[in-house]
Amino acid sequence: MTTRVINIGSVAVGGNAPVSVQSMCNTPTADVEQTLQQIHRLAAAGCEIIRLAVPDMAAAEAFKPITEASPIPVIADIHFDHRLAVAAIANGAAAVRVNPGNLGGDDAVKAVAEALLQYNVPVRVGANSGSLPKEFIHHLNAASAAEHDELLSEALVQSVLQQAAAFEHYGVRNIKVSLKASSVPATVKAYRKFAARADYPLHVGVTEAGTPARGIVKSAAGIGALLLDNIGNTIRVSLTADPEQEVIAALRILESVGLRSAAPDLVACPTCGRTRINLVELAEKVEALINRIKAEKGRIQLKKIAVMGCVVNGPGEAKDADLGIAGGDGKVVLFRKGQIEATLSESAGFEALEKLIRENTVWE
Repeated sequence: MTTRVINIGSVAVGGNAPVSVQSMCNTPTADVEQTLQQIHRLAAAGCEIIRLAVPDMAAAEAFKPITEASPIPVIADIHFDHRLAVAAIANGAAAVRVNPGNLGGDDAVKAVAEALLQYNVPVRVGANSGSLPKEFIHHLNAASAAEHDELLSEALVQSVLQQAAAFEHYGVRNIKVSLKASSVPATVKAYRKFAARADYPLHVGVTEAGTPARGIVKSAAGIGALLLDNIGNTIRVSLTADPEQEVIAALRILESVGLRSAAPDLVACPTCGRTRINLVELAEKVEALINRIKAEKGRIQLKKIAVMGCVVNGPGEAKDADLGIAGGDGKVVLFRKGQIEATLSESAGFEALEKLIRENTVWE
């Protein structure tokens, strides 16, 4: 799907631009120091665009010091009060997220549109299953279970088309849209329908996905299916968790569908009765090491690292790995491209693997 291009600060969204990763701070926006600390942590984890809630004028005014110090573009999330959107835009917001239907009428939409045009700031409009207009909700409540997802997806599309038209009426063309439901099938249906009807860049996600155990699975299924269809220009994984987990999950989804290089890809076997080492702990230690190096601005020049449970199959199954470690009876072997190079104790094996990974890291 080819869409128009908008710019959220320094990040291009749409067209042929790479799919970008978003998250949302859970700090009080008016607490500038705390919010900036979290933004820097999220940026270090790989977040490229951040969104902040703007519940009151204090939060809108905090946008000025926050946007001046933020390493990534900052979006203002606005509901109900158009004056907060206007203030956030004037204070440096790189974009705003609003629902024209709850801003307070046409005059309020016009005021926001004028601010968007004055500061050349894009807007995201979007519907989710919990905020549809009353006329759509009536039809959904009357629908059978079999009809529900189909009707919900169409309601989301119609609602967003109305919202976008409200801003287009006042000359705003830098528009990004989202169509989210907590139902993965309804979400996927809605985005596919919308992509066939309009060229707005798409912010993709599954809303209210839940805790990491459930939310990552739902998000991977929904976002991944759309990205494989070439639908989606920026993504957020919505989790009931620390926002850093959203960023990590989003990056892994992009890696899994081939839109980001894993750099390196970490593979690990699922364990079986032949496993004689604490493979889960070892794999987690290697994964944490990779994440730590990336956070320190290191670029690991290896395509694949393998953590395998037994010497019998490890080097063979993962012979394409640049580096690998495989377990035995309290010992491990280090191997490179399937060839065993050393046999070591479990603790010494990890230390040796870390040394090799760091030797193959370029520091920015």
